[in-house]
Amino acid sequence: METLCLRTAIDLIQRDQRNAGALATVGYGTALGVVRAAVEQGKRIKVFATETRPKLQGARLTTFELILDRIPVTLITDNMVGYVMENNLVNKVIVGADRILATGHVFNKIGTSAVAIVANHYDVPFYVAAPKSSFDLERSVKRVEIEQRDPMEVKTIGGRLLTPRSILALNPAFDITTPDLVDAIITERGIIRAPYKKNIGRVLG
Repeated sequence: METLCLRTAIDLIQRDQRNAGALATVGYGTALGVVRAAVEQGKRIKVFATETRPKLQGARLTTFELILDRIPVTLITDNMVGYVMENNLVNKVIVGADRILATGHVFNKIGTSAVAIVANHYDVPFYVAAPKSSFDLERSVKRVEIEQRDPMEVKTIGGRLLTPRSILALNPAFDITTPDLVDAIITERGIIRAPYKKNIGRVLG
């Protein structure tokens, strides 16, 4: 997971242009690849990066990458997503994906589906950026198993216990964002829009 953290962290993008731009190369990353490509095109972008609990990839790594690239970034906690959208602080959302099915169902870092639901509520476009290698065109939703990780990841930060030791904790690694919440999927082969069952195969074939 650590090698994929830049594309699994959630990035909320505030910008003055209408589209998310093309995914330049897979080597750029995915969600951050879109940001970097847009910046290289001369577009002004400000990023709100979520912390991405419980492993904090967004706080530790996404922000680090953006600072290195001198892209303005503000860190927010995961539960601030509704606030920034309600107050019109962002006008687009871009997330990565660990797996995308032929139906357009997106499996990504836990918390992604909640961001998609909030974005839908506030009419903020929700984009998924992923390379062709992230697509699984054979499996159905029911055949994808969600990894259940060590509950101590939820109960600790940096190895420090924050909760009663005996408390139970749930720690699924991923969740599912349904296709109706996804405005478009950005790939190195092109931008895919609904209907996903038809267009994923056409663009990636």
